[in-house]
Amino acid sequence: MNDERQAFSRRLAEAMEKAGYKPRPGELHKAFNSHYEGASVSEMTASRWLNGKAIPAQDKLQVLAGLFSVEPHFLRFGGRKPRVGEGRPAWEAMTAPDRAMMDAFLALPPAQRKLVRELVAALGEGKGK
Repeated sequence: MNDERQAFSRRLAEAMEKAGYKPRPGELHKAFNSHYEGASVSEMTASRWLNGKAIPAQDKLQVLAGLFSVEPHFLRFGGRKPRVGEGRPAWEAMTAPDRAMMDAFLALPPAQRKLVRELVAALGEGKGK
């Protein structure tokens, strides 16, 4: 088992427990798919994440981090600080109200999240007018 993948699976299991979930593939599978807008993942994929056999892609990692209220950077890399030039992870740069807003956003059903994204995009287009 790859040490990096094993370390990720430990952090994922710990984050799940702290968020009130049991670190089991079935529970992870259900929770993840209820928050992810893309194609659902199988219980086998969730098992691979929890058993140190795979690390999810960045889009899935972002959903996992939001679901379990941890920073995506921490979930992926642990306590390692960013190297010079990597910049500060966006999650760290957010204020507490912004993080709460993101948690609320991630709890919305996919159709409502799409509407919120469209609203934010429309508001962004009007910037500077």
